[in-house]
Formats: sequence, C-alpha cells, structure tokens
Amino acid sequence: MCRSIKTLRPPFTDDVTDDDIRAAALQYVRKISGFRAPAAHNAAAFERAVEEITRASADLLASIEVRGARA
Repeated sequence: MCRSIKTLRPPFTDDVTDDDIRAAALQYVRKISGFRAPAAHNAAAFERAVEEITRASADLLASIEVRGARA
C-alpha cells in the first residue's frame, strides 16, 4: 500500500528511532487521507491520527517477538 514505508523490525532494521516510527505513521495517514498536508480545518484530526498511529506502531514493534533473533 505505502511503498515508502519501510519495515521497522529485525531482521530488516536493527535500529529504529521514534522519528522512524513517526515518519511511517505520517506516510500512512497521508496515504489513507489522500492529503500530503491537510487544510487548516482538518489539521488537528490529521495530527491526532499521526500521533495515535505512532503510539500503536511503537506498541506493536515493542511487542513483536522475532523468532531466531538474538536479544
């Protein structure tokens, strides 16, 4: 769906920053909303979606267990 979003878990990526997760969330919201930048009257909803998806993505990545990965 969003070709510019990179896989953010081992073995694809070892070092993931909060900025990486937020960038992926932003790309996702841009894709599903159809807006690169929302109009002023939609800015709060757009930003809220980015923040919620960032949190959910961080939770997901923290919870995933990759088999065969070394801790």
